[in-house]
Amino acid sequence: MRAGAGAKTGAGAGPAGGTATGDGQGTGIGLLVLLGALTAMGPLSLDMYLPAFPAMTDDLGASQAQVQLSLTACLIGLAAGQFVTGPLSDRWGRRRPVLIGLAAYALLSLVCAFAPNAGLLAAARFVQGFAGGTGVVVARAIVRDLYAGRAAAKYFSRLSLVFGVAPVAAPGVGSLVLQFGSWRAVFVTLTVIGLLLTAAVAWRLPETLPAERRSTGGLGGTVRTMASLCADRVFMGYVLAQGFAFAALFAYISGSSFVFQDVFGVSAGAFSLIFGLNALALVAAGQANARLLDRFHPGTLLIGVGVVGLVAAVGVLTGALAGSVWAVAVALFVFVGTIGMTTPNSTALALDRQASHAGTAAALMGALQSVIGALAAPLVGLGGEGSAVPMAVVVAGAAALSLAAVLTLARPTRT
Repeated sequence: MRAGAGAKTGAGAGPAGGTATGDGQGTGIGLLVLLGALTAMGPLSLDMYLPAFPAMTDDLGASQAQVQLSLTACLIGLAAGQFVTGPLSDRWGRRRPVLIGLAAYALLSLVCAFAPNAGLLAAARFVQGFAGGTGVVVARAIVRDLYAGRAAAKYFSRLSLVFGVAPVAAPGVGSLVLQFGSWRAVFVTLTVIGLLLTAAVAWRLPETLPAERRSTGGLGGTVRTMASLCADRVFMGYVLAQGFAFAALFAYISGSSFVFQDVFGVSAGAFSLIFGLNALALVAAGQANARLLDRFHPGTLLIGVGVVGLVAAVGVLTGALAGSVWAVAVALFVFVGTIGMTTPNSTALALDRQASHAGTAAALMGALQSVIGALAAPLVGLGGEGSAVPMAVVVAGAAALSLAAVLTLARPTRT
């Protein structure tokens, strides 16, 4: 299968990348919103408590690095959860794994709310992330069940309009919660969100993988599938491109609270506004991507946006070295926006090559993305406090590696 294939016939996709559910249920705005909400479990888990970081260091008697460890632990948990859930969704179907995962997520969010110290919080965040990873991987697999090629890239772009609300709203909601309670109340809020999503999935999520198309290979078959995925150079190119882009984004997520509030003296409310504007840039770029796909191949867009992202990342580093809050903020706005185009195109191109194992492929993609991203936070923390340069260095380095993966491994071609 060529990397540059557009919407085409394949397992789980109609001739034009249209609906192909096994039970005859169609797609619509309701499914788009629900899949967006499932995908938003990651941003919600990672972003909502960011404004509380300074307060958490005082309340828990912990260092900045120890508090950031809870963020890294959640991200590693997200990776592990996807790695397990993806193959299970290929065997059991899409509904059962995500229902179990969401119920567990709600329970673990409550455990996080009562963590007495930074170490136990990090442990609870790992398990919380593991449970939350089910929704992320299943949402991607469902899109691949229904669409292929350009149609899949467009759908992933539209999803950014929905799940993009999460990073826009999460820090603001977190700040609002902090007005009425401590950081622990943020995790109580996540518990409520988890319960609501569990009910919504039980009520509205269709089963898009009929029994006759499910994997029956067991553990051995899963291992063989994973091996074949890792041996697919082009697939891995797209995966690494997305993974390094996410690492750059996660360096920003993990470091921006301290950079803007502690280094540049920005208030918690102003930081939430900056964070929200950057997330809006991601959403807007995703919608622009859906329109540009009518004229350009996803691979072409992936290269172009990679170049723009690298230039913006270098701008972040330049602003950090100059000590300019405005230069850093503007460059980050542009950089975060590029993620709104990198993610849908790289995801669609990667999964398009693995239609018969969409759940496992989505799991490997999500797991590697999370693992690579998880390495970014400690690098930012180890760079020392009191400067924006460590965050900027990681952002620029990861952006360069993302573009290099596209140009050397994936080498997408026009249809």
